[in-house]
Amino acid sequence: VQLQASGGGLVQPGGSLRLSCAASGTIFTINAMAWYRQAPGKQRELVAGITTGGRINYADSVKGRFTISRDNAKNMVYLEMNSLKPEDTAVYYCNVDGTYYTGTIVKLFDVWGQGTLVTVSS
Repeated sequence: VQLQASGGGLVQPGGSLRLSCAASGTIFTINAMAWYRQAPGKQRELVAGITTGGRINYADSVKGRFTISRDNAKNMVYLEMNSLKPEDTAVYYCNVDGTYYTGTIVKLFDVWGQGTLVTVSS
């Protein structure tokens, strides 16, 4: 199973970006999907997560500005980011866990995307 993240870039403070992450492979089920970020010199932190049942949680720092959503039919997760601030500058990573089919058995997976850089600067 692999993840491909996209949508990062340079945006001015107050601007918006939409990140996308596509999961591919012999996926059997997807459970939780999430976005993390890592700013220079800081630890990776959870930005937002969404479960199969639609339960969502956000980091306090992004509540009211970011929206996570998923498309189960396409195995995709999105992060809509509005009112961006310079402190949102980071590499954003998607993370997905679930099960995949090996051809004979079903196994668990927990994978990370390659990261996409978001820079908020004037």
